[in-house]
Amino acid sequence: MAFIRIFFLRIHSLRPYPSGYSAADDLSCQKQDKVEAIMKVVVLGAGVIGVTSAWYLAKAGHEVTVIDRQPAAALETSFANAGEISPGYSSPWAAPGIPLKALRWMFMEHAPLIIQPRPDWAKLSWMARMLMNCTSEAYAVNKSRMVRLAEYSRDCLIELRAETGISYDERTRGTLQLFRSAKQVAAAEKDTAVLKADGVAFEVLDADACVTVEPGLAAARHRIAGGLRLPGDETGDCFKFTRSLAVMAKALGVTFRYGVGIDRLEAEAGRIAAVHTSEGRVTADGFVLALGSYSPMLVKDFGIRLPVYPVKGYSITVPIVDEGRGPVSTVMDETHKIAITRLGDRIRVGGMAEIAGFDASLPPKRQATLTHSVEDLFGGAGDQSRARFWSGLRPMTPDGTPIVGRSPIANLFLNTGHGTLGWTMAAGSGRVLADIVSGRRTEIDAADLGYARYLRQGRLGRAPRTGLPVPA
Repeated sequence: MAFIRIFFLRIHSLRPYPSGYSAADDLSCQKQDKVEAIMKVVVLGAGVIGVTSAWYLAKAGHEVTVIDRQPAAALETSFANAGEISPGYSSPWAAPGIPLKALRWMFMEHAPLIIQPRPDWAKLSWMARMLMNCTSEAYAVNKSRMVRLAEYSRDCLIELRAETGISYDERTRGTLQLFRSAKQVAAAEKDTAVLKADGVAFEVLDADACVTVEPGLAAARHRIAGGLRLPGDETGDCFKFTRSLAVMAKALGVTFRYGVGIDRLEAEAGRIAAVHTSEGRVTADGFVLALGSYSPMLVKDFGIRLPVYPVKGYSITVPIVDEGRGPVSTVMDETHKIAITRLGDRIRVGGMAEIAGFDASLPPKRQATLTHSVEDLFGGAGDQSRARFWSGLRPMTPDGTPIVGRSPIANLFLNTGHGTLGWTMAAGSGRVLADIVSGRRTEIDAADLGYARYLRQGRLGRAPRTGLPVPA
């Protein structure tokens, strides 16, 4: 008990703001209309978040360079995600009742949640903060922020698609959340109340209506108790989108430096002077941190404690052999917390949450869960013998909302921590980030999306050796 008490005291011991950094810095993006001088900006990370950031920065006129250790864009978390763009389902994992549900899930044969028992202070700290957000009040605040950004992001994506003609196996046929029990149907009433309050269009369906929307479910009609459909949601291949947008960004003048390792940031006089890479030192006027789960490692020596932790997800990609049995759009299997999405001539099945640090292994048991879900609902639609199994590390924050905006360091900007919603929130996050870097007024309220919301009274940690503004 003493350990638990000390642990939670330390979680509460975060300082409000490092010296020279305050809530006003997060609010400042709401108060400026003028565009600052054109800058040389380095974006660290070439996933969907980094590439969309680079696109919008280039559109704003900045000279942009993207650096990534991989040989091309979108080869890590953006490679094979579930494929859904679902503003209506933008909800934090931290919610009332989740702790008890999590305990039950851990003992299911096809468990949606797996917590590896290996000791890890970062994991314990992150989980404790998440539990602190499992209140009705915190859930309402966090969800409203997430829906605001996700809805804006979908609008930005529609605008980008109209402007560029970009193609990525996209479909605009909504998302169906499928319930297998009357209890799940009843529980959805809370969700529909929130959707109504946020102005999100939805349809409550019975089993027959679910089959009408998704004819491939006909053979599984007896397993269905009902559904909740969000007609405004979309689907698409995040990998194809990111690769195509990178090509378009290059045409705008963005430089991509692939296969380049990112070692550390160099600070001088309260600013980032350069990033040290496997190919030498790279200088710029501004730097954007879009490294997903790896973001905290690069800034911890500056007293910045990003509460971003890797939560592993899995997917299989299965070629369609019987279109009539396959999904039309995305079907969310509420029981197993798995999304089944149509991507062109393939079915992408993604889900589960494994809290295991940076482990990237592919246990056959996880693939069996994905296979069970899709075959149970869309049996015979795909050739499972040719399924491609994948895992990715989702960069999760304890409150579910990503960290988008300024950092305590004047010329370092953050765009990270999107969790399972990186694809859903990418375009909007990139646009907001580019506006903040440019000193422009953001089109949505972004004051509560920044790093400052996590800071509390006390110390952030040991002082760095760089002379940057950190807690005394």
